[in-house]
Amino acid sequence: MDLSSILSEMESDNEEETERRLRQYNQENSRTFTFDQKEEDKRIRLCRGLLTVLRRSVRTQCQRVCLETLRILSRDKRVLSPVATREGMLVLAGLAGLVVAEEMGDTPGEQQREDEDGKEEVSVEALKCLCNVVFNSTAAQQVAVDIQLAGGLCRRLQVTHTSCHEVGLFSLRLLFLLSALQPDLRVTLRQEQRAMSLLTSVLEKTLGVRWVGPYEVAAPEPSTPPVQAEANERLMEVMKTLFNLTLANSTEEDGDHHQLRLICAIMRHVLMLKTETEEKTEEAHSHAINLLSNMPVYCLDVLIDLPVRGGLEQHGGKNMEVVQALLDFMEKRIDRGVNYKEGLTPVLSLLTESSRHHREIRRFIKAQVLPPLKDVKNRPEVGTTIRNKLVRLMTHVDMGVKQSAAEFLFVLCKESVDNLLKYTGYGNAAGLLAARGLLAGGRGEGQYSEDEDSDTEEYKSAKPFINPITGHVEEPMPNSIEEMTEEQKEYEAEKLANMFDQLSRQQVIRPMGVRPDGTLAPLEETISQCTVESEDSDPD
Repeated sequence: MDLSSILSEMESDNEEETERRLRQYNQENSRTFTFDQKEEDKRIRLCRGLLTVLRRSVRTQCQRVCLETLRILSRDKRVLSPVATREGMLVLAGLAGLVVAEEMGDTPGEQQREDEDGKEEVSVEALKCLCNVVFNSTAAQQVAVDIQLAGGLCRRLQVTHTSCHEVGLFSLRLLFLLSALQPDLRVTLRQEQRAMSLLTSVLEKTLGVRWVGPYEVAAPEPSTPPVQAEANERLMEVMKTLFNLTLANSTEEDGDHHQLRLICAIMRHVLMLKTETEEKTEEAHSHAINLLSNMPVYCLDVLIDLPVRGGLEQHGGKNMEVVQALLDFMEKRIDRGVNYKEGLTPVLSLLTESSRHHREIRRFIKAQVLPPLKDVKNRPEVGTTIRNKLVRLMTHVDMGVKQSAAEFLFVLCKESVDNLLKYTGYGNAAGLLAARGLLAGGRGEGQYSEDEDSDTEEYKSAKPFINPITGHVEEPMPNSIEEMTEEQKEYEAEKLANMFDQLSRQQVIRPMGVRPDGTLAPLEETISQCTVESEDSDPD
């Protein structure tokens, strides 16, 4: 469809013909996401013309078609200048049914829409337009803040009687975009709009939450159907928005601790639920884990402290169902072998902090991840157990992934270097120990119980023969220098030293030593320090 013909019809105020041509344009471009730069000026004029039409009292059907065209055009961030203005955003907000400013009360489109059928379709299209415009235009983001669009969205979400799923969904999505793209807005949403409480209420209604204790949700019955697709879509938008809001670390507000605990309890419930497909279930669980990773550690006791449902005696009366679900999720993400940075590190971080601050959780996880050591014939990274998989990640190419895996195992070992080396070997643990200044041994700064881990008889008998670097008992290797003369040995030693010296001078490698405090330093510095200390200790 030629844009010039559409523009000429719009200028002639022929509403019916304009609507027909726009409808045809929408059909032809419904899946268009890249646009011809040569027609950029025409698309800008079309955006301006569409806003002019939408300001007038036109039929609801015409409004919907115009908004659909504007939604298609808003995929191109270069043509949004007419829309990313106060006037343009107010028109869209009014058609979306959002009360955001006094100026909107007299918006013609709003008055007309209230008197006609199909207002929900118009509202949905307007919300979709706002999502695109806010996502693609920084100017629109600032205008949205100025006209208090987020406040209008919160007021919309307080209306519980809406029967249109898409109105709620795109209201939530727009709130998510604003909270993601405007960090300063997060504190305003928490403090002035009470968005945390509002979104918690939306979660409760979406999931049909039934409370049986202060922070305990009734367990789903075996016959409970999976979460329906529409409810799951709203659920994930709420969790993403709450994730953004909890990034604003203002947990000292009145009643905020209570609200955060409620969210933790609902996230525990989410992790116990299933949706219509395994893929969507995993996606929902992933968002729940991301949100829990933002929670203060003192709130995480809600995950295991279930007075009504109870727990097992060997776990101190705590309920470990959700911890087991987190471990299963972690192993599934490891086995997938892709996107560790975004897919695996959040659950590793959550398990690490939970273990660091909650003794029962650490003990439960360690019993599964680091059980008493029996197999010392194979390298720690070889095998199919969770320990083997995590040790392999300790040498992953991504720095964040290997640090997360190493920190998790270190915490399970109560930050004891000796215990960590027992399960991983020095070679795998060297990166963490160097970063923590623990190459010389010792413990981290965490506070843990004094109970000692008991070694198995198999480990005790094999311990003298374990190579501390590889962490396993190696097969005896033939000694290549046994048959050499002393002169040959001296020659090979000098040759090796010269090779190291050459590589060092060329800055291919840099020999390092360990300071007394366990940190790394250039070898010449550590040798010089040892020489000085030796001289100081000699008697006069």
